[in-house]
Amino acid sequence: MIDSSNTACYFSRSLLYAAIPMALNDNFIYSPPQEDLVIVYEDDDLVVIEKPAGLLSVPGRLPEHQDSAYLRVLAQYPHAKITHRLDMATSGILMFAKHRDAEVAVSKMFQARTVEKHYIALVQGQLDAEGSVEVPLITDWENRPRQIVHFELGKPAKTLYQALSYDTETDITRVLLTPITGRSHQLRVHMQYIGHPITGDKLYHPEPTRSPLKRMALHASFLAFQQPLSGKAVAIHGRVPF
Repeated sequence: MIDSSNTACYFSRSLLYAAIPMALNDNFIYSPPQEDLVIVYEDDDLVVIEKPAGLLSVPGRLPEHQDSAYLRVLAQYPHAKITHRLDMATSGILMFAKHRDAEVAVSKMFQARTVEKHYIALVQGQLDAEGSVEVPLITDWENRPRQIVHFELGKPAKTLYQALSYDTETDITRVLLTPITGRSHQLRVHMQYIGHPITGDKLYHPEPTRSPLKRMALHASFLAFQQPLSGKAVAIHGRVPF
């Protein structure tokens, strides 16, 4: 039998260390946005915010990388624990548990994959209709934090995509992405794999400066689940900033 308290502790530690920026280029200077966090949902157990692009989900190792969504939420909710994460360059919906019981319950919910997550992205090229990408991923240890497709050693990863619109002038498709699994950088690598990298992605787009935005165009726009303690059905729609 798995000890749920140990599971939650391991889950939290994994999230913490996974979000720490590693192997950043020598010219990188962390300059997180300073606007107030926007709360999009709150109940007795959970608080959900919209994380802006450029802000870490959790603190990094270096003193200058401490500012993060987690520490900002802690200032208002001293017992809060992060339940999942977003890459620093990704914006959108990010959920925190307000107390220990909620942390354990939500970690089980994510492990069981009963949470529905949608992202909006702008990808390079004309992407037609809808489909899925199902190729395994593994960390490129010599070039961390990059991830790569590896059919022998990679962990299973699956993403559904649906093209929403195409702009001929910019050669960019607006797309809805639904991750079935939750591997690091999954959406970014999967879009690159099928020849449609996310615009502004400095890790996976061959020409990130071609983006019409001054950021990576990936936003966590929707989160739906059954609140594990109250049983209430929750559906959260975020504002897409592009």
